[in-house]
Amino acid sequence: MADRGLPALTVAAVQAAPQFLDVEGTLDKLDHLVGEAAGNGAELVAFGESFVAGFPVWGGVLPPIEQHGLHERLVASSITVPGSEVARLGQIATRHSVLLSVGVNERAPHSLGQLFNSNLIFDREGRLVNHRRKLVATYYERLTWSHGDAHDLRPVELDGWNVGALICGENTNTLARYTLLAQGERVHVASYPPSWPFDQREGQADYDLQDAIRIRSAAHAFEGKVFSVVAATALGDDAVAAVAEGDSRVEQLLRSAPTASLIVGPRGEVLAGPLVGGEGILYADVDLQDEVVLKRIHDIVGTYQRTDLFQLRVDTSRPAAVTLVDDTPARPEPQGEENEPND
Repeated sequence: MADRGLPALTVAAVQAAPQFLDVEGTLDKLDHLVGEAAGNGAELVAFGESFVAGFPVWGGVLPPIEQHGLHERLVASSITVPGSEVARLGQIATRHSVLLSVGVNERAPHSLGQLFNSNLIFDREGRLVNHRRKLVATYYERLTWSHGDAHDLRPVELDGWNVGALICGENTNTLARYTLLAQGERVHVASYPPSWPFDQREGQADYDLQDAIRIRSAAHAFEGKVFSVVAATALGDDAVAAVAEGDSRVEQLLRSAPTASLIVGPRGEVLAGPLVGGEGILYADVDLQDEVVLKRIHDIVGTYQRTDLFQLRVDTSRPAAVTLVDDTPARPEPQGEENEPND
């Protein structure tokens, strides 16, 4: 194999349940799991959607007017970026010398009513190098999260890895996926929720979350000729108890669509997993050199693309709630004494 300086690395997809709506407990657990993954040689460690500190699984199983108490707890356990919890995540990445990707519930600093479904990536030195907000909250998620933006919709160049990240349904968004690939993505991180009950109509098949994850993961890996590290947050018994409160129907709904994690190669092949439902860590050794020959067939952002025919424009700004314009009147310019003409 020719050596073009492309790195090989060990990646880890962590499927774990947070301490439900408990930030400190969740960060303690994350620290332990990152240490375990790093101890097994992982250089990139990815956690699932809203791991810090819990996905709002009640959105699809409770009426909106019965969700207020859980929503208040979610707001109380959300984090601001930057903030003390972000600093601690950076310290964890530094201590274990890993590239760390983790989903969080982010609270807007200016409003208690605005939350974002966000994903953070830290480098080995603990620097926050990518801060993504999910573009569109999916279906009942809109009761919780605002729409995000395309700020940081880009891969992060780290040791030649070029790591990009999308959150859950964004992995179905063709333009979002293409945007990452067109900027040089080589390793893709996809995060997913612990449960997704959707269709309970009689005679209709329910939404198969694990199959949907597998299809999307293989599609992006195959189309882009990239490796995909797919990490889902697990459904904890504490989350089920807090949401169902003993209602067997609600508990059945929550457990009806279990999640899955896996690692996929650039041919669309499964390298590790799938891990369905429970907790665990998946590992795979990936060699970016494997992507080179495969791109001779379909390089959809290069030789197999017609940029003379198709163009994609992306606004990467991060809109502010208000733009203040200083309307203070300008001070008049000092006037010098006019020279009197000589008589």
